[in-house]
Amino acid sequence: MPLICEEIHKVFLKRIADSTVRRLSLYLRYLEEFETRGLATISSDELAARGGTTSAQVRKDLSFFGSFGKRGLGYDVPQLGRRLREILGLDREWRVIIVGAGNIGGALAFYRGFRQRGFSIVAIYDTDTSKIGKRFESLTVRDTAKLTDDNAAEPADIAVITVPAEAAQSVANLIITSGITAIMNFAPVQLQVPDEITVKTVNMAMELEGLSFALANRE
Repeated sequence: MPLICEEIHKVFLKRIADSTVRRLSLYLRYLEEFETRGLATISSDELAARGGTTSAQVRKDLSFFGSFGKRGLGYDVPQLGRRLREILGLDREWRVIIVGAGNIGGALAFYRGFRQRGFSIVAIYDTDTSKIGKRFESLTVRDTAKLTDDNAAEPADIAVITVPAEAAQSVANLIITSGITAIMNFAPVQLQVPDEITVKTVNMAMELEGLSFALANRE
């Protein structure tokens, strides 16, 4: 029976909208900020004001994962922060590899904020012989051909793709074959992957187009 309940819970969580998860991430950052300021409690109104949403939306987002806070008293800041870290999977370390040692891949490898959130960059790969062996702080660029063997020896949880669009699908195929089931894709292309593989695409051109729209339509 517990196994059945666990499977039902997993199915339920898969139905949580990406927009809800993004808001949870924002709430966590605000809670961490409130905690550094010594605030013990916070109301849904205050969280909503910071997140640009409504108190009803805050309560709805949190209600997917249990009962939080007390009417008239608000939310316990440290307690809710800990719970959100658990919900977002930030109470453990995730091993991350980067495939593509160009400008974006290199910048991500140097970014120290990932480790603070529980994401440990453990390897970076490329096919370019002029980049293989190059150092990015503690990381040395490895040959992409070694990815499958490396992952068999020391499995990673997440792969980040920062290669040109024309190479992204073949890299994704290699990543999937190696056993990694979560991909962050920076290449401007829609990857074709099996249903059990989770892909998040960061399309910077689309984000800039969104800003362009906002600027062009200001009153």
